[in-house]
Amino acid sequence: MPSESKATAVHLNCSTADKPGTSPRFDEELAAETTRLRWLHGLLTGELAAVDGRAATARATPAGEELSARWERDVSEFRWSERAGALRAARAGLCFGRLDQREGAPTYVGRIGLTDPADGESALIDWRAPAARPFYCATPVTPLGVTRRRHFRLAGTAPDERVATFHDDVLDGELADDTEAASDPALLAALKAPRGSTMRDIVTTIQAEQDDIIRLPLAGTVVIEGGPGTGKTAVALHRVAYLLYTHRDRLARSGVLVVGPSAGFIRYVGGVLPALGESAVVFTTPGRLAHGVVATAADPPEVARRKGDLTMIEALRRAVADRQELPAETIRIELEDVTLELDRATAREARRRARATGQQHNAARSTFRDTLGRLLVDQGLERLDTRLEDPPELAELLAGLNLPEIEPAGAAEVSAELRHELREELRAAPEFHEAVEALWPLLTPQRALADLFGSLDRLAAASGGPDHAPGGSTDPGSVDGSVDGSVDGSVESTDLSVLYRAPGSPWTVADAPLLDELDELLGPLPADAAAAKSSIAEPDARYAEGVLTVLTSADRDLAGEDADELRASDFVTAEQLAARHVPGVPLTVAERAAGDRDWRYGHLVVDEAQELSAMDWHVLLRRCPSRSITAVGDLAQRSAPAGARSWADVLGPHLAQRWTHRSLTVNYRTPAEIMVPAAAVLATYAPEHRPPDSVRETGEQPWERTVPPAELSAVLSAVLDAERSRLDGGTLAVIVPEDADPLPAAVAGVAVHTPSSSKGLEFDSVLIVDPGRIREREPADLYVSMTRATRRLGQLHLTS
Repeated sequence: MPSESKATAVHLNCSTADKPGTSPRFDEELAAETTRLRWLHGLLTGELAAVDGRAATARATPAGEELSARWERDVSEFRWSERAGALRAARAGLCFGRLDQREGAPTYVGRIGLTDPADGESALIDWRAPAARPFYCATPVTPLGVTRRRHFRLAGTAPDERVATFHDDVLDGELADDTEAASDPALLAALKAPRGSTMRDIVTTIQAEQDDIIRLPLAGTVVIEGGPGTGKTAVALHRVAYLLYTHRDRLARSGVLVVGPSAGFIRYVGGVLPALGESAVVFTTPGRLAHGVVATAADPPEVARRKGDLTMIEALRRAVADRQELPAETIRIELEDVTLELDRATAREARRRARATGQQHNAARSTFRDTLGRLLVDQGLERLDTRLEDPPELAELLAGLNLPEIEPAGAAEVSAELRHELREELRAAPEFHEAVEALWPLLTPQRALADLFGSLDRLAAASGGPDHAPGGSTDPGSVDGSVDGSVDGSVESTDLSVLYRAPGSPWTVADAPLLDELDELLGPLPADAAAAKSSIAEPDARYAEGVLTVLTSADRDLAGEDADELRASDFVTAEQLAARHVPGVPLTVAERAAGDRDWRYGHLVVDEAQELSAMDWHVLLRRCPSRSITAVGDLAQRSAPAGARSWADVLGPHLAQRWTHRSLTVNYRTPAEIMVPAAAVLATYAPEHRPPDSVRETGEQPWERTVPPAELSAVLSAVLDAERSRLDGGTLAVIVPEDADPLPAAVAGVAVHTPSSSKGLEFDSVLIVDPGRIREREPADLYVSMTRATRRLGQLHLTS
């Protein structure tokens, strides 16, 4: 394995630089660069004061009743506030580089773009701007017009930051000297720095292969595959920042959804985008895909595989159809003058009409109830016909209705009054409402799924097949839909009995997409829908309609009249937009989107994408109709039973061939010493996958030790004390098997993870307890666990 400097030279550009304190010229340039940096901070401070003032002015501007005035005020306040937030986020590490070109003045690159108010010229370019790309991509072979690239290392805090030192990459052969090629100190310093509790951005050290992916177009789906430590997550997050910068008008309205493997992962990476000045992002996990549910429990492998399969879509449709039942026996409803009989034929006709509406289950229940009532009233009138034709009987009925005696010829008028009377009696009859609730109950996704998994009979009905037609019918062909006519008796049946579980069981991560799919099939409860609708004031509805018109017009201006381009109206209706608008309470896009189950995002990022099931993808793609997606993962690290075996298998059903694949091959995290045994583990279960090339060596070899279980506590205590002393402030983690017993008190104050909860995380030192048991359950879990370390790795094997 090559040395650290030689390994990095393979991936990093050649460089020359005078050393601080050894050259008057270096010291002069250092002072000049600090002067420039302080000047840039002055520009930022001045712009921030002006922007804050404009935001305050916009906020205080009376809007009146005119739609255009309210719209202009709200847009103005939002844009100035957004700019102010970006300026504040950019203060730390404001400028980190400079480009000298064959023509023109030097260009300074930083976290945000700034303009010199004296002449209107650019003083600092945003790292995402096209002009900044040579900072990341220029090489001696392809210099892109750049003669020298300078990297700054800053010290101090804003606005008194200073340039502590700098490092030059000379890219012009005419200027380069004979100095031996060296690796990039900025990157090496970042790789060697102790890890903290949160991820840092990499804007100062983005590598060329990473920059190429970051700057891919917004349209379409890209899969970024790379082994451990290749920077997949960092690339995905910086790609989000780039897309929000490049497509601000579009994505700032719809937002970006980032899905990570765990809550711990979200806490770890959640600060990167705000530090880059971007806030239009919602973070979530697969266990939170169902609105109002946080699922963390895991299913047995076979159960998780079954729940994650796309056949569950049809199974859930059957399950909903099964709740639209026919009575096993005729239900008798006693009214004052007649007894009504709710038989299977009457219920079947009411169900047919309700399903024909195409509405969701809960909304269609009103059609079922009203149709059932009309059919029963008609039945009652038919049974009273003979009494209308018999004068004594007619007289008795008229007396009961407090009507004067009329001739038999007036029976039509009496029939209308009887219809009204029967309808009111039926409406007041408890038996009728009990029957409606039994045959077509109002359902929440949670109740529907709990009832399904808690009943072998309901699971059998949802499985399909001729013996298990939904809705209490013995004729599968009579089931014409789970409300919208989509249930097809010809669909191959699936045995779902493996999903049975005891009532009251906790929600599992694999349940979340099923709950979301049921939410789509069931719809809101009528009371919730009515409350949401009544809360929308008429002025807000008109405001939203106007805003939607403006947004759609803006989309046409941006994208032209391409019929395939998605407009604002494709993502949201005027009524939905009005419901999201709360006068006097300015909410960010992320805040509005996070609280709205029906929100449609402009871009979707999925991290550890190999862990997602087909059902996870199904519900996520519903949230991103544009199919603008960045998926990052590594098939070699898949451990989820329902996860991806290949990207084509998981994406093909939704995207056909409309996606691209990019690879990252350099491991910036894991030292070569650790990757050697990790690669050996990989070769035992996935030899077709090549481990990434480590960019550095540390000189510290991983170690292993075997201990009896009875001595684990004492050994852990000693090992952890020793690791703490070596790390000097770095992070330390213990990784245990998924079903491990609680560890002794010796690990107090140390992060304890399982292989699944450690995905996407990194630590300076990692101690794996009982690696053999981890490997026995899933070899990929041991590979994941070993590659979390950036410096040191130890393994404690337990004797039998």
